Amino acid sequence: MEDQEILLKFRDPASRNVAFNQLVRKYQQKVYWHVRKMVVDHDDADDLTQEVFIKVWNHLENFRQDASLYTWLYRIATNECLSWLQSKRRRFFLPLHDVGAELAAKLEADESLAGDEVERKLQKAILRLPDKQRLVFNLRYYEEMPYEQMAEVTGTSVGALKASYHHAAKKIEQYVNQQSPND
Repeated sequence: MEDQEILLKFRDPASRNVAFNQLVRKYQQKVYWHVRKMVVDHDDADDLTQEVFIKVWNHLENFRQDASLYTWLYRIATNECLSWLQSKRRRFFLPLHDVGAELAAKLEADESLAGDEVERKLQKAILRLPDKQRLVFNLRYYEEMPYEQMAEVTGTSVGALKASYHHAAKKIEQYVNQQSPND
């Protein structure tokens, strides 16, 4: 079902629940994996995905369609992830590196995220990036999102996003090249 149909159905109180269920079915997996790449842990990603859709339910009626529904959902999910990571840092007084190390430990422990050695190194390198660089890298590399759409999701200029992606890719390359074959 197209987004416009979902939005029309949502605005009608008689079909609101059906429309919302269709929206969740259409976007839940994409939102979940977007969140999961940022927070790593399945339970945390599940909780945050649920929070995203609660916010969507509460605010969809006021959605102005300045952006696509997909972009709007990703912006909500992105903000939830960044807020969650920031709150985790504040709650445990963790510097950026310690949160990355904690997420990397979860990555190692999670068998469902098992990949080959190269994929694990890449994931560890990504987790060492600052949150916003990690976000930009994930959106561009994994989701192949165009910079213009990323700009709508993040509220950042295309030029800044390109620079951020370039810096992230360089840091990842350095990390991967520094690791010994047994790391």
